Amino acid sequence: MALVVQKYGGSSVADASCIKRVAQRIVTTKKAGNDVVVIVSAMGDTTDELLDLAEQVSPLPPGRELDMLLTSGERISMALLAMAIANLGHEARSFTGSQAGVITDSTHGKARIIDVTPSRIREALDLGHIAIVAGFQGVSQDTKDITTLGRGGSDTTAVALAAALRADVCEIYTDVDGVFTADPRIVPTARKIPRISYDEMMEMAACGAKILHLRCVEYARRFDLPIHVRSSFSTKEGTWVVSDPYTEGTEMEQPIISGVAHDRSEAKITVVGVPDKVGEAAAIFKTLADAEINIDMIVQNVSAAATGRTDISFTLPTADSSTALAALKKVQGAIGYESLLFDDQIGKVSLVGAGMRSHPGVTATFFAALADAGVNIEMISTSEIRISVIVEQDEVDAAVAAAHRAFDLDADQVEAVVYGGSGR
Repeated sequence: MALVVQKYGGSSVADASCIKRVAQRIVTTKKAGNDVVVIVSAMGDTTDELLDLAEQVSPLPPGRELDMLLTSGERISMALLAMAIANLGHEARSFTGSQAGVITDSTHGKARIIDVTPSRIREALDLGHIAIVAGFQGVSQDTKDITTLGRGGSDTTAVALAAALRADVCEIYTDVDGVFTADPRIVPTARKIPRISYDEMMEMAACGAKILHLRCVEYARRFDLPIHVRSSFSTKEGTWVVSDPYTEGTEMEQPIISGVAHDRSEAKITVVGVPDKVGEAAAIFKTLADAEINIDMIVQNVSAAATGRTDISFTLPTADSSTALAALKKVQGAIGYESLLFDDQIGKVSLVGAGMRSHPGVTATFFAALADAGVNIEMISTSEIRISVIVEQDEVDAAVAAAHRAFDLDADQVEAVVYGGSGR
């Protein structure tokens, strides 16, 4: 008997018929002799609708109350799914995040999991029940308030519970058949990746691939927990995210490039005319750190000899841009920079692949492909298994398609099928 943890995203439980179909799949897994724990997201676009409703009531809702509101979406899903399973003759018990033992810090809106104590889940499993858990939420260790884990938090809930329960596998169900070499909405000939390493998947998630949340992959790597990404709309084998997908016996050769990811949710800020002296860059980025702003890519120009000043550009989530601009304007006098430039019409395109470590010429091929497509590069960032560039937002699709072709990632025929929703 195996312990299987399954997570179903919003598109998988979008309406009553979807919930009934998911219930059938869960019962089939149970009938196969497995213990089953299920984590669910809110139905369809419920979270967005609740956010819109909150904004109509209050432009700046208190974080505590917003979390109380948003977690109701997952509670609706878990209760309806438990009812659908009961209708099929199986006992299911639904649990909120706090009832499931998901303990977090006290940061509302983007809490981090501190511990998982799933005693009530174990009790339900020992009784032969199917446990249904509301994703995306937990309870603060200090204040005992309900908290949310941020967008994609249901993925993290699933992997954290799977690790705490020592599950055999964590299955993440979405609206595509696995992880593809590019977003199939942009590249219809994208190929499904059978197996991918935690490191490659983390880079793809960090670079905008929405199929898995970054924190969930980090958690899985820490506990060496296999993740199986697959579609709730088909029975096809999906993508396995594991520690080493290229070991002997897998019949897989490590590719140079695993995939092309993109992200349209970033903006660029340029601090113009920064005095070129020791400590100025440190002061800028300490200001941003104090404002809890996450920085992605950074470029500093060569200092102009005539003025002794330089420009520093960096990218950040567009949602944090107003906070960052306000924080930097407060320290303009102390730092002595001249002005700030802001651009939210950018996109990031990234090549990801562990194979590039041992293959020279990857960068040249990538840049040549973008040049041939008429795409201008504004910023460049690299890691051992990733190359990222910033381009104009309306050139992202062309850049992704060009890079995909340049590294022969296209399938022979249209392979990717998007069954519905937005990919989570």
